Amino acid sequence: MTHQLKSAPPAARIPRSVYVLTGCVGVIGANSLGLGPIAPEVSRSLGADVSAVMLATAAFGFGAALSSLFLAPRIDRFGAYRMLRLAMLVLPLTLLSSAVAVSVWMLIVSQWVAGLASGVAFPAIYTGAAAMAPPGRESKTIGLVMSGWMFSMVAGVSLSAIVADLAHWRFVYGILLALSVGILVLLSRLDLRDNVSATDTPSPLTALSLPGIKLLLLACGSLLTAFYGVYSYLGDYFHTGLNQPISANGLITLFYAVGFGSGILAGGLVNRIGVDKVLSAALFYVAAVYMMLGVFGDGLVAVLCLLTALGFGNYYGINLLIVRLTAIDRAQRGTIMGLQTTVSNLAVFAGASIFGLIYSAGNFVAVAYTGMAFALVAAFASRMRTSAR
Repeated sequence: MTHQLKSAPPAARIPRSVYVLTGCVGVIGANSLGLGPIAPEVSRSLGADVSAVMLATAAFGFGAALSSLFLAPRIDRFGAYRMLRLAMLVLPLTLLSSAVAVSVWMLIVSQWVAGLASGVAFPAIYTGAAAMAPPGRESKTIGLVMSGWMFSMVAGVSLSAIVADLAHWRFVYGILLALSVGILVLLSRLDLRDNVSATDTPSPLTALSLPGIKLLLLACGSLLTAFYGVYSYLGDYFHTGLNQPISANGLITLFYAVGFGSGILAGGLVNRIGVDKVLSAALFYVAAVYMMLGVFGDGLVAVLCLLTALGFGNYYGINLLIVRLTAIDRAQRGTIMGLQTTVSNLAVFAGASIFGLIYSAGNFVAVAYTGMAFALVAAFASRMRTSAR
């Protein structure tokens, strides 16, 4: 008598449309990160100080925070894909305006409008990714979408400086313009159906009453404040603290991206261990990495290795926080992700300003330990939220 072994049903495949969302993240992220490396060239071309040029990045963040708070809730009413297509239609126009800017104010206004578009696009992307994810593969799906940030870090930071040096800074925005048009064409050809809410769009602040959302937003804001705070001053520390040439700053994004990508490849950990356990472990792990940056930060090799470790931990921390946020209320995913995007943009401002004061008053060791403190806040907030469930 023979027995047939029944194999487990194969996991549902992740839709190919997810990779178009990944491209959206990559292009938007590259624009948000690309101005820093080319700011000296832009300042010479437009006859303005570097600090004035960098106001365009601040304007981008401010615009993104405004739209993610007040426009992203419309995602639940009109649909994630419709809002994403609208945002991605606006983005090429802002990149064209940035490429032909004849004054620093034209660049600032262009990037402010780009921020408005991205503040809608990111919540729509994560909402759409969560909706199309096969059951049990939410983390993997959102992780693939987040891999667009690797393109942003490599192309937006490293390649932008090379393009500006070999050609002209306007070519950077020209390339991003071409890529954004290509992504828009692909997005328009996808047959994606929106799930819309039958009720009127509530105030974005009403979502703060949902169970567990405040602790998750606190964890997200603390984690990203730690990252942006430390990351903002690594470049100067490489040059003045570790005596490395400016060109070595490209290693920062490269090693971080390697760690981030390693997290994507090891995505099966979540299914084997569970979202809550991996999330808490990842946040405490990130705090430990910041602590080791403070202890071993005087060596170049040690810092590069720890940047890889940081990328690995941040992948799981950010990814799983988004997974948990999108699972709170499916009918208000757009509103919830709008709040998350607002918190993320505020974290950019808080990280750069708070850690800047610490860096000026002390040294990079103090910055690393402050990052550890913020990461611990994120870890304990996550644990409190898990315990309260």
